[in-house]
Amino acid sequence: MTVLSITTDFGNLNGFTGTMKGVIYGISPDVKIVDITHEIPAQDVRTGSIALWRAVPYFPAGSVHVAVVDPGVGTARRPIAAKLGDQYFVMPDNGFITPMLEDAESAGEEIIIVHLDNPEYWLDTVYTTFHGRDIFAPVGAHLAAGVPITKLGTVIHDPIRKPLPRPQKTEQGYRANILVIDIFGNCSTNLRVAQVPNLAKTTLKIAGQSIHGIIPSYGHRSPGDLVAVTDSEGFVEVAVVNGSAARTFGIQLDDPVEVFFDE
Repeated sequence: MTVLSITTDFGNLNGFTGTMKGVIYGISPDVKIVDITHEIPAQDVRTGSIALWRAVPYFPAGSVHVAVVDPGVGTARRPIAAKLGDQYFVMPDNGFITPMLEDAESAGEEIIIVHLDNPEYWLDTVYTTFHGRDIFAPVGAHLAAGVPITKLGTVIHDPIRKPLPRPQKTEQGYRANILVIDIFGNCSTNLRVAQVPNLAKTTLKIAGQSIHGIIPSYGHRSPGDLVAVTDSEGFVEVAVVNGSAARTFGIQLDDPVEVFFDE
């Protein structure tokens, strides 16, 4: 049984994702569908991309990931599918693929990307306002059913890339940025804990506040304390114990975080 994940900015009000699932089951009835999230902010390609990127490593080999955050739907932007290592992806060519593609390149994995220009694997009628249902869902279902990716379209080598910001090395440590703010108001940076030589002897400065040391978990401090921890994907995270760092200190995506390695 092939696993097929869906990530969108559709929400759950209007039945869009349910319709996509109906299309998928009609083509590949034995597939197992997993919803990663449908609560991506509208048209926020980067947030959607990060959500999928952080989830993919936990999926079995051969999984298919359909992602639809598509502000350019109905325009000249290409629909694409990709095989990156042992995972498959179906999505608009708007930069969404970037972090997964970069990981595959870094690992030396097999990479095949196609422009979905073979309508044999679409629905018979395609509306310019719902490619999620009419192109991406059926293509994902055909991949899950075993159709080779190269039958779906023309191989390309120039997908649109929108790289995530990377931490910049400084004389005393790093200048990082906030990459993810979760539902609890915890703020994950783009700096991996593996890049920090001594967790106890590290100082973070953000939003006019200083945090001394990176601790194992929230429970090592008292409620209301501003702390730095390792998030669930191995990145340095800023949080308020039993509270919201984002709300308390007005932290927003891309805000700078100065990281100092203490002597």
